[in-house]
This record gives sequence, C-alpha cells and structure tokens, in this order.
Amino acid sequence: MMLWRSVVGKLWLTILLLVSVVLAVLMILLLQYFEYFHTVQAEDQLMNHATIISSLLEDEESNEAAKTMSQNIAETYSTKAVIITDNDEYWYTNNNNGQDLPVSVFFEDHDLSQVLEAGETIVTQGHYPLSDRTDMQADVLVVGIPVSFPNDTNGAIFTYQSLEEVDRAMNRTKHIIFLAAGVAIVLTTIFAFFLTTRITAPLRKMRNASLEVAKGNFNTKVPILTNDEIGLLGIAFNRMARALNTNLTALNQEKEQLSRILSSMADGVITLDRDGAVMVTNPPANEFIRAWLYEQGDIEESSQLPKELKELFKRVVEQEKEQMTEVDVQGRSWVILMTPLYGQQDVRGAVAVLRDMTEERLHDKLRKDFIANVSHELRTPISMLQGYSEAIIDDVASSEVEKKELAQIIYEESLRMGRLVNELLDLARMEAGYIQLNKETIEVNDFGKRVFRKFYGVAKEHKIDLKDEFLSIDRTLNVDPDRLEQVLTNLVDNAIRHTPEGGKVTLRLESSNKGIKFDVQDTGSGIPEEDLPFIFERFYKADKARTRGRAGTGLGLAIVKNIVEAHNGKVAAHSKLNEGTTFSVFLPFDSGAF
Repeated sequence: MMLWRSVVGKLWLTILLLVSVVLAVLMILLLQYFEYFHTVQAEDQLMNHATIISSLLEDEESNEAAKTMSQNIAETYSTKAVIITDNDEYWYTNNNNGQDLPVSVFFEDHDLSQVLEAGETIVTQGHYPLSDRTDMQADVLVVGIPVSFPNDTNGAIFTYQSLEEVDRAMNRTKHIIFLAAGVAIVLTTIFAFFLTTRITAPLRKMRNASLEVAKGNFNTKVPILTNDEIGLLGIAFNRMARALNTNLTALNQEKEQLSRILSSMADGVITLDRDGAVMVTNPPANEFIRAWLYEQGDIEESSQLPKELKELFKRVVEQEKEQMTEVDVQGRSWVILMTPLYGQQDVRGAVAVLRDMTEERLHDKLRKDFIANVSHELRTPISMLQGYSEAIIDDVASSEVEKKELAQIIYEESLRMGRLVNELLDLARMEAGYIQLNKETIEVNDFGKRVFRKFYGVAKEHKIDLKDEFLSIDRTLNVDPDRLEQVLTNLVDNAIRHTPEGGKVTLRLESSNKGIKFDVQDTGSGIPEEDLPFIFERFYKADKARTRGRAGTGLGLAIVKNIVEAHNGKVAAHSKLNEGTTFSVFLPFDSGAF
C-alpha cells in the first residue's frame, strides 16, 4: 500500500497503464490485421495454385504435368486440389490423412456449384463435412476456377485448405505479439522505475533536508545534480533554508534582546492574551504575582491575577484605550499602567507595566517627616532657651544660684542644638560622599575592649549586665578608628538606653575569612517588626515610650549605616518584640572608601 501512495508507485502505475492501453489497442489492431492478412494470403496462394493448374489443364499436352504439379503443390503447401469435369469425372490429389471434401459438396453447395454451372470463379469459406467421416466437419477455405479442357469439355478445379493452417499461423503471430507486449511492459516497468527513481531521489533528499530544517539544522543543503526543474527546486530550497536561518537568527537575537530588556527592567511587565491569561512576565512582575498569591493564601495557581488587574484588563478591552490603577500588595504600593495590544481588527491582548512606588511614597513621607522632626527637635530647645532667658531678663530668678541653674539649662540646650546640627551636617556630608576616613591598622580585640570599658559606669548606674565575648582574632583591620568607635558607641549606647534594669548587653566579635563581625545584643524591649525596615532612616523613631531618659535625635543609626557603608561593610538589625535586639556590623579586611 505504501508503494501506491508514493510518487514512484503513482508514476510507475501511470506509465504502465498508459503503455498497457496503447499496447492493448495496438494488439487488437495488429491481430485484426494479421488475421485478415493470413486469410488473404491463403486465398491468394490458393488462387495462384488454382490458376497455374488451370492453365496447364487447358493445354492438352500438359495434362499429366498439371496433375503432377497439383500433387507437388498439395504436398508442399499443405493444400488439396480436386479436378471435376462435366462428365462427372473427378481427380483428387493424394492425401496422406485421407481427409478430403466429398465430390457431392461441390455440386450441392450453392456457392461451389456456381463454378460448374455458371463458370464463375469463387473464393469462399465454409463448414464442410469430410469424405472419410461424414460425422466430422471442418472449416475450409475453398477457391474454385472454371476450366475448359482441350476435348471441348468443361469442368472446374477446386483448391482448398483447412483454416487450421491459417489459425496456426495466426497463433504464431499472436505469440509473437504477446511476447513483444510482455517484453514492452517489462522494459516499461524498468524504465518507469528508473525514471521515477531519478525524479524522486532528489525529492527524498529534499524531504530529509526539510526534516533537518524543521529540527533547526539550517546548514543542511540539497545537492544540485541537474539543471532541470528539480535542480531549480533544490536551488530554491537551499535559498529558503538560508533565508530561514537568517530570519530565525534575527528573530532569536531580537527575542533574546527583548528578554534581556524585560529581565533587566526595574518595572514589572505582564503581557495578557485576549482572554486575560498571562503570556509573558519578567522578574519584578513575578515578584508582584507571588506576593499577591501569598497574600491570598494560594501559592500554586500562578496563572491567576489580582481582581484589580482583571477589572483593569476588562476596561482596557471594552474602551480600547490606556488605563491605570494602583494596588497595595503585602505593604507595597504598585502603580499599574495597562495598554491594549491591537490585532488586525480588534484588541488581541494587553501589556501591563507595574511600577513599585513604595520607595517613592516612603521618600515623600520621610521628607515630610524630616521637616516635621527637625522642626520638633529644634522647637523644644529654642523654646527652652527663649523661656529661661526671659526669666533671667525679667529677674524671675532672684538668687545667683537660681540664675546659675537657669544658665546651666540654657547651656545644655545649646549643646543639644549643636549636637543636632553637627549630626545633620555629618550625615549630609556622608550621604553626599564627602566623608573623610583617616584609616589606621588596629588590633580588633584591644579596640573592642577599649570601647566597651567606656560604658561600664553607665551600665552599672542603670543596673545592666555588660558582657563581652571576644574570640581570639589574630588579624588586623584597616579602618578609621574614630569613626568605628562612633559606630560602636552609638550601638552600645542605644542598647543600654533601651534595656530595662536587670537586663544584659553583649558585645560579640567574630572573625571569618573575609572580615570581622561586630554584634551588639541586648535583652531590651525590642523593635516592632513593621519598624525594622526603617530604623536606619533619618529621624525615624519607633515607640518613643521605650526610650529611657533623654530622647535621641533619630540620626544615630543613619550615621552608623553611612560610616559602615563607607568602609564597604554592611549593617543589619534583628529584633523580636519584648525579647531583645541584635545589631550586626560586618567590615571586610580589604575595606576602602567609596
């Protein structure tokens, strides 16, 4: 069945059918022609023999010669002859098989009797009985010619031949024709297979090459062996493969470029089809979807989208114009701008750009809080300076002791304002990159113990257990000791101020292959989880009720962060409410200024 489905089978069958039809028509025509030819040839032969014998019989001297020739002709050409006179005399040629037509047939048959009666020359075929067996008949070809004998008697000579001789000749001709037709069909089959193989071999190569191209092997080439249409098809195929390779390479480069652009974008991108299903996303968009799914308590159905995003997509499809909305997910604020994607006639989807506006919102809030905090921090000492100075001017304080006490308060508040201004100036310089580091090589253990000893008196005063856990560190640090002391002082001071009586503050030093880690751990009230991301911002304060004694300015941790980062280090905070807080500072051995 596969042969008939192939081009080889179809071409072979077509050529074979065509040749068979032509041969069949030609065989029919040839058979008819040769049948007529053999019959006519037999008739002409009998007629010639009869004419020769007749001419001899009409000559008196050659009467015996006529009979001898008749006998020779009969033996040579398998024919029979009978000579009949009107005196009812007749003579037959000798017949080995003894199968002769009876004399009565020549008188009784209507056509044959016309020779004797009317002197006509006849040529006829008939089904006649044989003389030796009247129950047996044969198809015979008979030629009759009237004869005038020298003794003024008339008669006729009949030459006849069985049609079996004609049939045998015809059968031999048929065998030759059938043999020639069979040889022609065999040669046609061989030629057809040869021709179709020559035609289909390049096609099979093209098929295999097309399969290789479908697999992505565009370097596959079809060999060009001829200059005909198949050769031109092979050339066109090779050109197509090169063009596909070029176009696909360009598409892959463009796709990779778009993919890298999407991956490197800070904004999230989501492409939706016309049914609202997610087609393409980038990492920020995936983060947004994961945060939303986590908030919904479903972390598996990643194809879902927030309700706000679905409604926005619906409006985009209906109105066919750009839409925008804002969504809050896991404490972060996302602004979504969705634009329709157009097909040939209608909207085929949409692309949504998601921008995380949390930092911008926070910066706006911090800017407003900064102004409010600075105003608050300056208003209190200024009010106290103004009030106590008016008291001195108005002689409210009558004694020198009272005046000195008021002056002391004014002095302390001025110092507080000076510290605030200096811290603001230092912080501004650090954030602007103008921090100056005077680096020295220090012994880490000695440096930590020296800083820690400064707080023994304060810790004892507030009944706090101050401990140090210094492991043996045999390497040195290249840092600015004054700035590093400012960092540790700030962290230890904060730990003491936020730890209740009976608590414990620990300074821990650890060494690693890359640097030194300083941990300041307390057992104080801790920091709420929602405040942890913002404690290193300027003027940011958690619950101020947790600060014992003099309130801070809210700039200490911001300064700590800038100093540590100036040394290419990192600072982090870990806290649990009512359990304590740990500030970790890591400084690399090869630290340097930004």
